[in-house]
Amino acid sequence: MTITQQDELDALKEIGRIVANTMHAMARAMEPGMTTAELDQIGRLLLERDGAIPAPEAVYDFPGATCISVNEEIAHGIPGARVLASGDLVNIDVSASKNGYFADTGATFRLGAVKPSLETLCRDGKRAMQIGIAQVASDKPLAGIGAAIGTFAEKRGYTLIRNLASHGVGRSLHEYPEEIATWPTRGDRRRITKGLVLTVEPFLSKGGLWAEDGEDDWTLYSTPRAPVVQYEHTVVATDKGAMIVTLPG
Repeated sequence: MTITQQDELDALKEIGRIVANTMHAMARAMEPGMTTAELDQIGRLLLERDGAIPAPEAVYDFPGATCISVNEEIAHGIPGARVLASGDLVNIDVSASKNGYFADTGATFRLGAVKPSLETLCRDGKRAMQIGIAQVASDKPLAGIGAAIGTFAEKRGYTLIRNLASHGVGRSLHEYPEEIATWPTRGDRRRITKGLVLTVEPFLSKGGLWAEDGEDDWTLYSTPRAPVVQYEHTVVATDKGAMIVTLPG
């Protein structure tokens, strides 16, 4: 969507704050021995408390309130009987709606101590998202997001998952522009309009190039198999840059 009025922005900020608070509360609640279903239930109750509707479930009939992807799972992990353990990388992706407005956020969290290389990957994954967000402003090229992230990744020897894109959001979970590359592309002449609402969510990897379906038709894995992290914010394009609406508060 494109924000044109203050009440639209206020509503978007409200749901943005809710999904951010939910994601960070889930991360704080993680502990070894907990199942992903138990972690998802915490997220569900928090969203319900704040009057929000879990978007994956409502829009796509996803079997969970949130997406929880552990280690080799890189996205759209179904909450279930999987038991979390110390050393796991856990991606928590929370999207929801309230009063007809949607926001989407995600991050990869470490449960206990992880290998130094994974600590670095997480740090750089967050940095890749920030570099992409810095390219968001009125009348800038949409392809500039992927170009900047790609330059960062290449310099540090990383790869990017190239079939999981950022997207427009606001009045629905996925809307125009539906495919926003977070990797370098050619031929995309689209420009960012003032007030455009979009996600920025690169998937940074140590060798992975593509996301492929698993047996459950939801969970995605990298090809080739390699560690992957994802960080995501919902932002609004302004003349001065990106306004992040998925901040806790």
